[in-house]
Amino acid sequence: MDSRGTILVTGGAGFLGRHLVSSLLKDGHEVWIVDNLFTGKHPDTWLTDFKKTVDGASTIYENGSQRVIFIEADLIDLLREELRAPGSAGFPDFEEVYHLAAIVGGRAVLIEQDPMLVATNHMIDSLFFQWAVKNTDHIGRALYVSSSVAYPKSIQNQGHEATHTEDMLVFEDSGTIGLPESIYGWIKLAGEYLAVVAARKYGLKICCVRPFNGYGDDQDLSYPIPSIAARAARREDPLTVWGSGDQSRDFIYVDDFVAALRVVITHVSDGSAVNVGSGVNTSFKQVAAIFAKLEGYEPEVKGLSEKVEGSFALRADMSKLKSFGWKQTVSIEEGFGRVLKNVKQRLASK
Repeated sequence: MDSRGTILVTGGAGFLGRHLVSSLLKDGHEVWIVDNLFTGKHPDTWLTDFKKTVDGASTIYENGSQRVIFIEADLIDLLREELRAPGSAGFPDFEEVYHLAAIVGGRAVLIEQDPMLVATNHMIDSLFFQWAVKNTDHIGRALYVSSSVAYPKSIQNQGHEATHTEDMLVFEDSGTIGLPESIYGWIKLAGEYLAVVAARKYGLKICCVRPFNGYGDDQDLSYPIPSIAARAARREDPLTVWGSGDQSRDFIYVDDFVAALRVVITHVSDGSAVNVGSGVNTSFKQVAAIFAKLEGYEPEVKGLSEKVEGSFALRADMSKLKSFGWKQTVSIEEGFGRVLKNVKQRLASK
């Protein structure tokens, strides 16, 4: 295979995708992006130092040796056409393929209000894997982004919460699957199984990651961390959080998240999954308290019991990822400080 250091990122204009693309460019890779901008931001808004040219269906961004090829398209339509007429997308050989494309959104926006729209991810993933296994000679390694919500809800309930180890969810006769807490979790579980089949039956070198709760500076304000930061920036008192506020998550800053993806894709190729988190639980009341401290005031922190809170506790066992040499570099206090600074800038510009 002729791998020229060229990398494909599906969903590369989304929150995680933008940070991954930036990391890949810094290391000298040419990056191809396919994104329909359902939730992503057009590269014009974040590749601002790049010269832009249009070449048919592609937009090319160049800055010295850095090069991005952006295809604004629905991945479902593009891959259907590529499967019907191989080569129609104009793809080169790829050293790595990161499959991030998915219908995602805050819990209130999609998971609770429109779960059937989330089911579109079944089509996205099935077509991706059909395309990938037909192109094993043109793909060096691939990575599928799953989710921590693929784990059984039974180990996330209050009084039964447990540290999530990768072997709690394996596709073997001796393994257990359990019931995920949402349609999104079911679909990501199915995607992981497709990755295992693609590796075992078709020889595709692929890995999966199970991210816990990623956050970062430029995340949409509909997501929990920037949303709480915005309320703290406005010095709201009481400072409210959804649900009881006692529910907890395992938060990881986006730069550490991206570093984990790049480590896992080089170490795992059999379709198996690796947790991506910090290994530490933080309740939403604690999240609010940290932001209040960073903002320099002491509000009452109050849960909104009428708002959904999802699972009670998610926490990753990080042993496997750390065994590959990955280390967390951004503490929750530092990461939240960056978010608060960015959110205040956004609020001031309105």
